[in-house]
Amino acid sequence: MNDEAKQAATASGGSGTVQLIAAIILVVGGVVGYYLFKSRPEAWLSWVALFGGLLLGGLVFAFSSNGRDFWQFFLESRVELRKVFWPNRNETMTTTLVVLVFVVIASTFFWLLDLLLASATRFFTGQGS
Repeated sequence: MNDEAKQAATASGGSGTVQLIAAIILVVGGVVGYYLFKSRPEAWLSWVALFGGLLLGGLVFAFSSNGRDFWQFFLESRVELRKVFWPNRNETMTTTLVVLVFVVIASTFFWLLDLLLASATRFFTGQGS
């Protein structure tokens, strides 16, 4: 989406906000309805309220400008994901081995440095034997 289209979309953002608030209210209403109807003998009614609220809220969001922007972002993300270079198994194993070797070397270095500093601290403070 280019900058001009984004500016045009934000200029008419009032109705999108109202639709977003309506979608949130429908979802919250479905959850509240679930808990209100849960204590009734008809247990299926609570599930109808929950899924109905989620479905209606999802539909209102999907047809709002925010929902269309989200769907466009999703489609563009899929296109970008296809452009990603994925390493093969050999490259992945080699990189993993290099990282593990570096972690072992760094861990050993910091362990020895800790021993040295602890010994120097004990020597200068007179603590220990």
